[in-house]
Amino acid sequence: MAEPSSRVESTGDSIANALREDILSGRLRGGDRLVEETLAKQFGVSRIPVREALTRLQSEGFVRIVRHKGATVSETMLTDGRELLQIRRGLEVLAAQLAAQNRGGAVSGELAGIVEDEAATEDHSPFHELVATASGNRQLVELLASVNRRVHWGLGHNPVASMGDHRILAIAILNGSVVQAGYLMDEHLQRDERYFSEKFELEGDA
Repeated sequence: MAEPSSRVESTGDSIANALREDILSGRLRGGDRLVEETLAKQFGVSRIPVREALTRLQSEGFVRIVRHKGATVSETMLTDGRELLQIRRGLEVLAAQLAAQNRGGAVSGELAGIVEDEAATEDHSPFHELVATASGNRQLVELLASVNRRVHWGLGHNPVASMGDHRILAIAILNGSVVQAGYLMDEHLQRDERYFSEKFELEGDA
């Protein structure tokens, strides 16, 4: 088993962050065991925050916990991540199309602010939350939130490119351009999928 990087942490969240970083960096690999007692000693805490961290990482798809056997790093994390990204893209395209039908709906003012102020597009996640809200579909908002919780940590994006993408997407939505909004969102998120494939060297990706 690869040794996780050494850190002293005091909460479940900080331990989860440290372990997640070790998994994404390759210091911990699929199938490696994550023993609560060992991790508690390493981080200088009781087993309770370690258990909380492992449960959180399981919900994100990084860890697999089997009753009476304990926790291991997920061996299907990369495949799961790729599949979740494909699901997310489909949901995000639908959200953009519905948002355009609504011309921004209840958040048209916030979307207009993005068009007028490019600096407002720097944060990736809130923009996509705005689009989901603009769709007016509560079930879609919840589905996207659930998927995004699992894919967020494995992703990266070019902030400068995202700024431009978000602005033209906001324009398409406010103009009611349903087809264009869907197309632009699809192109925008394919960039994340390409990044993911290149980062983890997944076979079979274009």
